[in-house]
Amino acid sequence: MLAYPLGVIGPWQVVIIALVILLLFGGKKIPELMKGLGKGVKSFKEGMNEIEEQINQADETLKKDPKDDAPKQQ
Repeated sequence: MLAYPLGVIGPWQVVIIALVILLLFGGKKIPELMKGLGKGVKSFKEGMNEIEEQINQADETLKKDPKDDAPKQQ
């Protein structure tokens, strides 16, 4: 018998969870749920990419030579 550490979901638990979801929501509602979940994941990834881009822009701004941004004196 395999012993799973606390907090790890084994294969039988996944099967039971899937059956409970199927019984609660029915076969017609599951594709809608998955579509909504997919949209949520896509939105999250887009947000993470946007934040990463902003961090990279700020990093490049800080790496610039401060002499380039100073006004030229005549």
